[in-house]
Amino acid sequence: MDTKVLSSGIQYSNLPESYIRPESERPRLSEVSECKDVAIIDIGCHNRTQIVQQIGEACRGYGFFQVINHGVPVEGMKEMAEVACEFFKLPVEEKLKLYSDDPSKTMRLSTSFNVNKEKVRNWRDYLRLHCYPLDKYAPEWPSNPPSFKETVTSYCKEVRELGFRIQEYISESLGLEKDYIKNVLGEQGQHMAVNFYPPCPEPELTYGLPGHTDPNALTILLQDLHVAGLQVLKDGKWVAINPHPDAFVINIGDQLQALSNGLYKSVWHRAVVNAEKPRLSVASFLCPYDEALISPAKPLTEDGSGAIYRGFTYAEYYKKFWSRNLDQEHCLELFKNK
Repeated sequence: MDTKVLSSGIQYSNLPESYIRPESERPRLSEVSECKDVAIIDIGCHNRTQIVQQIGEACRGYGFFQVINHGVPVEGMKEMAEVACEFFKLPVEEKLKLYSDDPSKTMRLSTSFNVNKEKVRNWRDYLRLHCYPLDKYAPEWPSNPPSFKETVTSYCKEVRELGFRIQEYISESLGLEKDYIKNVLGEQGQHMAVNFYPPCPEPELTYGLPGHTDPNALTILLQDLHVAGLQVLKDGKWVAINPHPDAFVINIGDQLQALSNGLYKSVWHRAVVNAEKPRLSVASFLCPYDEALISPAKPLTEDGSGAIYRGFTYAEYYKKFWSRNLDQEHCLELFKNK
């Protein structure tokens, strides 16, 4: 039996050796508490000043927040989650046609994070899709389940618009013009990771994904409504972000940390796994175009603090990010002004 992917129907009674983390790197789940004060921001309310203020506070204090009344149809969110579940339930030989461990492919099913570089593997399968421009990428997406392309296409469009609105709020919260971030990032790329974490026999010994920050600008996460798994690092402790009905989790990526001159934090986060239940999540990423020049916004460096980071192109950053291990020191450290 080919076990290139975890979603193969095999029930494991023990965790295979290649997934077991060294003692010092385990998730210590009993020490994780629920995050009680995560901001849940109603961006459907008509008080723009309030929205901008709440987002600014969340970006400074946490690096992430949840949004409700965000304009993405709840029906569309449900359909996205359903078609993703259907995909991972396909027969394993059907899924393996899409398998690749080459990170440069624009559409692939894979497992772990970067199979070629890892010493210890991660307990997840994922379908990685490029989503913009849609007419370029959607034709190569899976044609099974039959509704996949149509469902994911309309979801991608909605999420992109939401991402742009949030970028405006973030710009304003930094005291910049509302289009500042959009103008710097240029014609933004959009990717998606549809993550599937099967039930895991020994969740204490492994991760779905170990702690990392996102190399892109903004991440919009659709969480599994029934199974928690997302944890973020707050004041040196891991806390659990429990799913909120019909909300998206928004997190700041490395590019916005650089652009905000370190005022806003690209949050360290990880996914843990569950002994009884599978968990599904859909992460959408907005990324600068390759030649976008990322550097701290001028108005944020004029109070004498100076620019923490040197200017770099997104292509340069992304290449560095993928050449290292996920859990090494923050990739942004390599771009600090000495």
